[in-house]
This record gives sequence, structure tokens and C-alpha cells, in this order.
Amino acid sequence: MWQGLLVCITLTATGVGLARLPALASSGISPLVIALLLGILAGNTPLTRTLRHTAPGLTFATRRLLRAGIVLFGLSLTLQQVAALGPRVLLLDILVISSVLITGYVIGTRVLGMDRETTLLTSAGSAICGAAAVLATESTIRARPAATAMAVATVVLFGSLAMLVYPLLYPLLDMEEGLYGIYIGATVHEVAQVVAAGEAVGPDALANAVIVKLVRVMLLVPFLLIVGQWWLRRRDGATGEAEAGTGLVIPWFAFGFMAMVVVNSLVTLPAPLHDGLVLVGQLSLTMAMAALGYETRLERLRSLGLRPFILALTLFALLLTGGGLASRLLMG
Repeated sequence: MWQGLLVCITLTATGVGLARLPALASSGISPLVIALLLGILAGNTPLTRTLRHTAPGLTFATRRLLRAGIVLFGLSLTLQQVAALGPRVLLLDILVISSVLITGYVIGTRVLGMDRETTLLTSAGSAICGAAAVLATESTIRARPAATAMAVATVVLFGSLAMLVYPLLYPLLDMEEGLYGIYIGATVHEVAQVVAAGEAVGPDALANAVIVKLVRVMLLVPFLLIVGQWWLRRRDGATGEAEAGTGLVIPWFAFGFMAMVVVNSLVTLPAPLHDGLVLVGQLSLTMAMAALGYETRLERLRSLGLRPFILALTLFALLLTGGGLASRLLMG
């Protein structure tokens, strides 16, 4: 296993170091994305012919470390944050997530003719919480690395665009600062991107944006439970019969995520321990992303073409327009 893990550790360390450079730190690009890109570069060089026994370590990173990272991500949230803005926030997030998921899947599979894996991963990343949602969904449906890498790329592209567009639109939309923060939290892809966009608008916008976004993140758990059962039924329906030994698909790591949210809400952990566990979770996710990148071949990405980006652009437009309207109607 050591070869694959060594590759992941090297790519992760390099990604974290690059993310701390002033030019990249100010852009909001996370180490996860840099590690993914470095992994794709390394995985398409002659290095792969030299290191021939990386598969066990890469599988450990994309399965065990990925799920551990998502579980520890729960330490970033509390139930008190969820309750702060009331039940209408939950309704708003459910409406946004379900609309984006359904619209994305229909457009991706029926209009653009994309495969179900890439469509679902791209839609989940846009609807819920960016790369973390893509990785969690990948772990549930066991998608191909190329599909995962493409979905993450689209989420990063349009989430980064959102960080620029939302502050520019604020003076033009005649929305109170706190309401605009709710709009940001309900529609921008990544947590870090929400923080950047909210901070550019103002303190009230930032506070509301983070809370609404964290509610979206918590909705990842019921989404994974639903998509696991739906994916199993579609797979068995496609083969004409249920596979032996298959049954209820339960993403147990999702319950671990919720357990960490409850622990973080009820127990005050010592600051060094809490920060250390959050860091371990972030490094685990970064190593998983590096492994997915290393397993991705450029010819497979090229075979997907521009359709995933067209889908992601469509969903970005839906979030920007429909999300703004829903925020006004439910929270205005």
C-alpha cells in the first residue's frame, strides 16, 4: 500500500504548500483542488509506469480516507447554527437543492446525452456543497475517477465565478444586506466561496450566508440516503435483476458526519483537539482528491467533452436567477 499512499502524501503536501502562496491564497482556491490538478498531471506522466503498485494505496485514500474526512467535516457545524435563522431557511435550502438536482439530471441525461454518473456528480456539487458533495456522492455510487474529476472541475470553475459575480450584483438587486447573505448561502457552491462572497458584501451578509450554507451542507446526509437507494434500483433495473448480496445501500459515513455535528453542538472540545481533528479531516479529503486525480486519464476527460461544462453553466444560471427569486419570496 505504501506506493499509493506516498503519492497521495506528496501531492497533498505540495497542494497545501501551493495553496498558502499569497497569489493562490487570495484567490480562494483550496488545497483540495490543487491536489486534484497535481494528481491529474502526475497520473498522466511516465511516473505511472515506474510506480506500478499504487492501486491499493489509492483505493485506501479514495474509500477510507475520503469517508473519514467527510465524517470529521461535521465538526465544522453545529445544530445551534441551523436553528438560528428559523425553519424557512431549511425550506429554502430544500427547494434550491431539489430544483437543481432534478433540473440537472433531466438536462444532463435527456438533453445533453451525458452519462448518469457525471450528470449526478455535477448536479450534486452545484446543488449542495461543491467538491465535498461530489466526493461524498462518488463514495456512495462508486463513480469513475474521470467523472468525479470533471464534476469537481465544473464546481470549482463556476463557484469561483460566483465569488466575483455576487458582490458585483449586490448594488443592482435592491436587496437588504442580510437577505443578500441568505441568497449567497443558498446558491453559491463551496463553503469557502460563500465566505469570500459574503465577506465582500458585508458582515451581516457573511453571517447569514455561512449559516444558510451550513444548513445546505447538513442536507447532504438525507441526499446520500435517497440517492443510494435510487442508484441501486436503477442499476438493478438496468441489469434486469438484483445482484446477489446487494440490498439496502446505507452510506454509514453520513451518519458519522451527523454524529460529529451533534458532538460539536453538545460538547465543547479543547481547542487544540477540535482544530486538530478538523485539520485531519481536511488532509484526508485532500489525499482522496489527489488519489482521484492520479487515477484520472486525460483521454477520458476529453471523451466527456464540453457537455459537463454546459450543464454546470446551466445550473449556475438557475442558482443565480431562481435562487434569488426563492430567497426573496421565502425570506424577504
